[in-house]
Amino acid sequence: MSTAILTGQPVPGSSLEGDLRSLGFDVRLAAEAGDAETLLAAVPADQRVAVVDARFVGHLHALRLGLTDPRFAASALPGAVSVQPEVRRALTRAVARESSASGGLALATDNLAERLTAALDTDGVAVFRPELGTLVATVPTDPQERNEARQAVSAVDDEAVRLRSAVKARDGFFTTYCISPYSRYIARWCARRGLTPNQVTTASLLTALLAAGCAATGTRAGFVAAGLLLLFSFVLDCTDGQLARYSLQYSTLGAWLDATFDRAKEYAYYAGLALGAARGGDDVWALALGAMILQTCRHVVDFSFNEANHDATANTSPTAALSDKLDSVGWTVWVRRMIVLPIGERWAMIAVLTALTTPRITFYALLVGCAFAATYTTAGRVLRSLTRKARRTDRAAQALADLADSGPLVELLVRSARGTVRIAAPLSAAVGGVLVVTSALLWGAGWQTVLCAVGYVLLSALAVVRPLKGALDWLVPPFFRAAEYLTVLVLAAKADVNGALPAAFGLVAAVAYHHYDTVYRIRGNAGAPPHWLVRAIGGHEGRTLLVTVLAALLTAAQFKVALTALAVAVALLVLVESIRFWVSSGAPAVHDEGEPA
Repeated sequence: MSTAILTGQPVPGSSLEGDLRSLGFDVRLAAEAGDAETLLAAVPADQRVAVVDARFVGHLHALRLGLTDPRFAASALPGAVSVQPEVRRALTRAVARESSASGGLALATDNLAERLTAALDTDGVAVFRPELGTLVATVPTDPQERNEARQAVSAVDDEAVRLRSAVKARDGFFTTYCISPYSRYIARWCARRGLTPNQVTTASLLTALLAAGCAATGTRAGFVAAGLLLLFSFVLDCTDGQLARYSLQYSTLGAWLDATFDRAKEYAYYAGLALGAARGGDDVWALALGAMILQTCRHVVDFSFNEANHDATANTSPTAALSDKLDSVGWTVWVRRMIVLPIGERWAMIAVLTALTTPRITFYALLVGCAFAATYTTAGRVLRSLTRKARRTDRAAQALADLADSGPLVELLVRSARGTVRIAAPLSAAVGGVLVVTSALLWGAGWQTVLCAVGYVLLSALAVVRPLKGALDWLVPPFFRAAEYLTVLVLAAKADVNGALPAAFGLVAAVAYHHYDTVYRIRGNAGAPPHWLVRAIGGHEGRTLLVTVLAALLTAAQFKVALTALAVAVALLVLVESIRFWVSSGAPAVHDEGEPA
């Protein structure tokens, strides 16, 4: 239970007390500033507390936005301020100062909430002020203003506003026009029945896994059912975020589930399609793994570019200006959003092709579409990076270093080479990646490939020997991801033994989960995974070298077993640590607003 301290004399006919109680607040009345101090001291230290002017007039949803959002330690709107336990002391100090300055006069309660908000700002507390739009939140000072405010409240349907604001402002064409018009009502239905976003997220995962199971049957009926279930899973995927925004149910666990389940659903579905194709005598595991690699590398490009430019100064370019200009032309916005094949369009395409064609055709279309989207977005970002005069910060360089996922071998080499070597980081990473992947293509499980993998380790160290602050240094993590994943794919394919590619699929999936987990920790300002974990799973260069050595030492059948064991070991380590972090009190209470592509 949260507590709301209502300051001043209650206004006859006001619904404020009832509104606050409907939002879960235990309402206390404070006629004087001294009363507010006494009541605040009586509130348990682990509770949220709000101070609200008794004259407040506004929409219920305005109060909800300003007083109950769990993502912010302090939030305010006209005539009201709310704080969570972590900044309770700052509010207590502000109330004590007000009480001392007023001498306990009743007059001191006038605009007390506003003065407390100003005091929190002065103390350096970050106070969130929600965008209210057409919602009303005001403190009238006379009967005429109160009457006008009440009329303004009656003129705006806050439930309609609440439903509209539950939908993300920026989304893909398919999601905006084919899903959100009705999924928002499903979100409201869930809210009124006490369902949580986490429950809806879990339902979406289970539905997608059921879709993957249907695809794995390899029958036409199974493929049709899989396509329909995948679409329904996406509806639920939209609903969980809309439910979180509709009811302001944000949580650390929800952040983790929302961040990871989309990938788990999509990649599990790829595996289901591959299993279904195998039942029909068509081996498409290489295509499934290729699709997963391409999609993951696309996301790493997005994440790296955004982190590199997150807080860069002088962050402008002619390319960015042209992009902003195109955004002002309605139809170009939708075309540009669709051609990058965001999750809505991508899942719709996969679902339709699954139902109407074969897994092989589905993967071909997916690879072509994602390859075009990756080329388009990466080329645009390279042009922006080359034409802008941005100066990147230490924070951005650290984020890129964390995304690089360098292990103990690179760390050892960097300590030896620091200050003695100067080389362009993206060039070094790209050459190293091409070297190891090409050697795997040419020689497969040979010692030549191992030797080239050693070269990849050396070049990887040269890429990160200096802080990643160059114009194109954000390309380093994507190059590392592509090199590691493609090496595993090529060596598994060349092993030419039944089960090698599914084992490789599992290994890449486990490593990709680790990389996504790193991204979402950074997004939540929680830092990268612990150093011991990165060391334990070898870093990208250690895993790449290990896979080439295993391929050279073992028979094809033994290599398959080794890949399986490595996949299980990595998955256990990263999952246990990830779950420990995301359910801990130190995890960020954020809600991911969706992937960029």
